[in-house]
Amino acid sequence: MSVASYSINYNGTSQPVNTLSLSKQEDFSRFGKSFQEGLCRLILLDRPFADQIGEVLDVNFFELKYLQVFCKKIYDYKEKYKTHPTPEIMTSILRSELGADDSDPLTKQVRSYFARILAKSGHDAADYIKETSLDFCKKQKLKEAILKSVKLIQSSSFDEVKGVIDQALKLGADSNFGHDYLKDFEARFVPRFRYPVSTGWKQMDNISGGGLGKGELGVVIAPTGAGKSMVLAHLGAQAIKSGKCVVHYTLELQDTVTANRYDSCITGIEIKNLLKHKEEVLDAINDIEGRLIVKEYPTKTATTQTIMNHLEKLVCRGIDVGMVIVDYADLLRPVRQRNEKRTELESIYEELRAVAQTYECPVWTASQTNRSGLNAEVVTMESISEAFSKCFVADFIFSLSRTVEDKNTNTGRVYIAKNRNGPDGLVFPIFMDPASVKINVLERDDETQQAAYKNKKDALEDLKEKYKKFRKKGKEDDQPN
Repeated sequence: MSVASYSINYNGTSQPVNTLSLSKQEDFSRFGKSFQEGLCRLILLDRPFADQIGEVLDVNFFELKYLQVFCKKIYDYKEKYKTHPTPEIMTSILRSELGADDSDPLTKQVRSYFARILAKSGHDAADYIKETSLDFCKKQKLKEAILKSVKLIQSSSFDEVKGVIDQALKLGADSNFGHDYLKDFEARFVPRFRYPVSTGWKQMDNISGGGLGKGELGVVIAPTGAGKSMVLAHLGAQAIKSGKCVVHYTLELQDTVTANRYDSCITGIEIKNLLKHKEEVLDAINDIEGRLIVKEYPTKTATTQTIMNHLEKLVCRGIDVGMVIVDYADLLRPVRQRNEKRTELESIYEELRAVAQTYECPVWTASQTNRSGLNAEVVTMESISEAFSKCFVADFIFSLSRTVEDKNTNTGRVYIAKNRNGPDGLVFPIFMDPASVKINVLERDDETQQAAYKNKKDALEDLKEKYKKFRKKGKEDDQPN
């Protein structure tokens, strides 16, 4: 026998509506175990999301009993103490409230699941799980409201029925208004992990906190022909060796040329001899855990949005992006055309940092110096081309300088121009062999440090002179005729 009610049409007639399908209890079973475990994990670790979905979530939506118990513990704590539990608090709750008897299958399942949460650093499909679970829960609440409205139609006013539906539609809306000073108290004391990716240079890692971290932007500054692309290939190769998936965008070189540089950097075989040692190269890269994807775009045709679109396609295919390299940012086309080139470049670097934050991975790029950096023994930030302001958004900047003599002796210097996670203003001598893409950062010495100090001092003096001339000209213009 069907369960029927009546809906009123605009013409005043009534028609039967089958409410059997609306009253049927649904759950997350169709999404699978992995989805449900991922959702529970997000509820624990993401307070704003837990608040949002908590308005529409019924723990009975979980098909698995141990997830129902785990999720209920979280919301019971939130209701009682008006704050979100941390993983440390959840450890205490599970120990005290579940008892010490591990022979109980349910207790064992809950604790085993919690241990897996603590062992995992992230979830690959967090956005999908959030969107899908919210959509499901909100639809269930709307169904409840419709069933309630059907009963109210005959006895209540239109405004009351409308209020029931409106209230259901509001539930589960985005409630993340930012960091709540009281509710998020515990979050301020949770250790923050950068998960840095090594540069492959011990000296650089020591001063940068292990390398470039997730969500951070690193910039290599060098004059034309100094080896910016070589350095970027070295940084990418180190990430691949550590098991990361590197997506390398080349806007100047062919994708195969860029890939050959990785071949040489990883194997130590000179670029000109790679063809002779083809099998040896294949054996070497087969043993590497990481992955390299090289995407070529013609100069000034790709924007940061182009890059994000490409990355999104990779993520949809299940590729976990571990590092992004753009060779190099100055050759990107701005998303929005502006009157001055410097403002276009500034916006490009801001957008690249947004890429790093969106995909939670380090982003390395390069910038070219102006003419003053061509013959400088040490290149400082004063020599950066076009837009000095693009340095403001970067987290780590180092310059590469190689004079004619350096190129003949495979030497050079790197200068740490900016470092959010450690000291800057340091100079390191390097060994650089472009033939095999071999770059080693050596121990510091007094001679190179003095050269950096002199170069920086000269730049400051130059700025002072320009300022004096500017002020003098301003006073002359103010004099009455």
